[in-house]
Amino acid sequence: MHISILLVSLLGMGFIAAVFGFVVLNSGPRDEDFGGIAKRGYFIRLWWFIGLCAAGVLVSVWSLIPFPLQASSAESPRIIQAVGRQWSWELASNSVETGEPVRFRVTSQDVNHGFAIYGPDDKIVAQTQAMPGYFNDLDVTFEHAGKYRVLCLEYCGVAHHAMVAEIAVTEKH
Repeated sequence: MHISILLVSLLGMGFIAAVFGFVVLNSGPRDEDFGGIAKRGYFIRLWWFIGLCAAGVLVSVWSLIPFPLQASSAESPRIIQAVGRQWSWELASNSVETGEPVRFRVTSQDVNHGFAIYGPDDKIVAQTQAMPGYFNDLDVTFEHAGKYRVLCLEYCGVAHHAMVAEIAVTEKH
């Protein structure tokens, strides 16, 4: 994904540089009347506008295809209470199956915490805030088995680094 974004950016920059080069090479004194130049200019401007609008629509559609929100499942999610406190996470359950929709109801007993679930590859799978007196729902469907870690993403005090919980995700039977 990152390489395709880089390539599109480089192609776009190259195209803009080519347009500037074309303008520089074709600039200079001419013996044409203003009417012909204006007519050609408006024609070029119209097609540039149409082309840029089309490109904008295509880029917008292309960027929304892998939209990160999950479609709602017909199956109701399993609810797991998650409570943060200095300096630990308390999960009502720490084991789930792959493909099982889970809704974490996240809150805090003391200060704000960042509730982040890291996959076995140490990449963030999902995150939300844990705030005192408020519940945030975080819907997750784990696709791969393994050990997932819950870490705090918001500095909450001296032992912030030790605020870790584990979730065991097993293959669905």
